[in-house]
Amino acid sequence: MTLHRTSGHWRLGLLLTLITAACWATLPIALKIVLERLDPLTLTWFRFLIAALLTGAWLAARGRLGGYRGLGRRGWTLLAFAALMLVGNYVLYLLGVQYTSPANAQLLIQLAPLLMTLGGIWVFGERFRLAQWLGLALLLAGLGLFFRDQLLHAWAGEAAAASAARSGGYVLGSAFVIAGAVVWAVYALLQKQLLMKLGSMQILLFIYAAATLVLLPFAQPATLLQLDGFHWAMLAYCALNTVGAYGAFAEALAHWEASRVSAILATTPLLCIVAVTVVHAIWPQMLAPERISTLGWVGAGLVVAGSAAVSLLGRRADAPPAASGRADSGGT
Repeated sequence: MTLHRTSGHWRLGLLLTLITAACWATLPIALKIVLERLDPLTLTWFRFLIAALLTGAWLAARGRLGGYRGLGRRGWTLLAFAALMLVGNYVLYLLGVQYTSPANAQLLIQLAPLLMTLGGIWVFGERFRLAQWLGLALLLAGLGLFFRDQLLHAWAGEAAAASAARSGGYVLGSAFVIAGAVVWAVYALLQKQLLMKLGSMQILLFIYAAATLVLLPFAQPATLLQLDGFHWAMLAYCALNTVGAYGAFAEALAHWEASRVSAILATTPLLCIVAVTVVHAIWPQMLAPERISTLGWVGAGLVVAGSAAVSLLGRRADAPPAASGRADSGGT
């Protein structure tokens, strides 16, 4: 089976990856505000709906909607499976948050980009030099220290609730979140392989449309009428964030190795901490500040150093591979 090869434009891939990380880092702030008025499934359904409409209009204006005709049975199977995996990621994460603590869910979902790293090496044969393996070790150690620090803070603040919760439900919730991380990594690797047949925006259009239909029976569109102007603005940002983040993510995979993309995305929680700090400084009543000890900052430094090593070291030793199949972007 012919596997997808990157275009070799690593600078463009790096820029698109940073855009993705910035979108995902600021999204939780807007989501937290919107969830004051809207349930999670309706919010997720609306995000996919707007993303499907905008992406479909963009492709139609450029005459790219016909690209599905030559996909073939195998391609349709991969595309449907990718859509199922992304929807599964959203649903499993929501189920996990119901049973376990938000801090624990945030910790475990970080397995997703690390699983994507291993998948890129195993499935696509992406090569790591010794320095990059050491960088990955630093990244893993940093994430462990940073989230251990955050988890200790969370447990200290939620001790009463945690003691009242049944241990079985806590374990079940953790299992849901881990499963969500696994299916997201599978989605990401399928997305990369599908670039052989379709442009990234064509892939995402199908996934957005499929997710909208799957979530519709569980959504409550009438509740949207109860939102005020401010919450509508935040909801609009959440919807546009979906298009920007996943569009940039898909394009990054066309130009850069999956393992290096995932290494940069591993820093998203740290960027989120920065975003929360900025918002709290401007609107103290809106968000509580994050509490980070010395151990947490050491972990943050290791994550940044490890991410840089994985993403940048060894680049000169890799000859830019020839692109095979269709990895066109639909216009970046």
